[in-house]
Amino acid sequence: MYCHLGERMIETRGLTRKFGTITAVDDLNLKIRDGEVFGFIGPNGAGKTTTVRMLCCLIAPTSGSAHIHGLDISKPEEALMIRGKIGLLPEMPGLYESLSAYRNLDFYAQLYDVPKGVREERIQKLLQTLGMWERRDDPVGKFSKGMKQKIAMARALVHEPDYLFLDEPTSGLDPEASLTVRNYLLDLKKEGRTIFINTHNLDDAARLCDRVGVMSTRLLAVGTPDELSGMFWGNTTVVRLRHIAPGMIDAVSSLPGVTGVKQEGSAMLVDVGYPEDVNPLITKTLVNMGGEVLSMGELKRGLEDVYIKLLGERR
Repeated sequence: MYCHLGERMIETRGLTRKFGTITAVDDLNLKIRDGEVFGFIGPNGAGKTTTVRMLCCLIAPTSGSAHIHGLDISKPEEALMIRGKIGLLPEMPGLYESLSAYRNLDFYAQLYDVPKGVREERIQKLLQTLGMWERRDDPVGKFSKGMKQKIAMARALVHEPDYLFLDEPTSGLDPEASLTVRNYLLDLKKEGRTIFINTHNLDDAARLCDRVGVMSTRLLAVGTPDELSGMFWGNTTVVRLRHIAPGMIDAVSSLPGVTGVKQEGSAMLVDVGYPEDVNPLITKTLVNMGGEVLSMGELKRGLEDVYIKLLGERR
């Protein structure tokens, strides 16, 4: 059902967009593979939405290039072909509020030349999956923001696009609606869709995305959450003890392979080169000194830590 033309399905080279004297996106070089879920995180005004608008052929770049499915976004005839292969969920749903949920989806399906029988079946499946089938005949204008977001999600998928661009898919949603959308995205991920997500929700990015890019006009870093963490921090072992006695910090600090020790309450944060070699030495040293080790494990740093570090350095 989905196209598979090669390893790299979305590629930008030096992609730049200026609005007068303001540079919104600066020299973006990015490669997104077929079937990958890629997330953009960054503050307001970072260029995330502008990037999506360029990739969806809604605005032209000032300079640089981008290709989707081997097609050039800057060539009008190829841009038309790209639009048929993508689905877009903008931050503002932009639905026809006087029309019912079903009529909205039927209208957009017709724009993509989806045959009548196919679109009826597809619309029913989408609305049922998103928990909106019972409200299919109600005017969209009466819906909550979360309900409108679900209809907009269905609209983006009604023609079964190869590429899905989502701008803040869970923004402003209540927890139940957010969970529905998140679970649906996980299902789409299992299907092998190529999905590009802009989000402020770092938890969503960590759960959903294979790789994440941190954006602030320029692309500051890109990688899996673990790779991004590894760019800035080494291995840190967290040792929790019943009590840290005098001399324990110095004793652990002097061990081979230990590069730093920090105390936080009754826990030690020990920077180590190779945990598998050093951790047993730490345990042995502390036990020999009468320490009661309650637990030992790796300090996990999340996207929030990476985000704060990168944006802090940017400022």
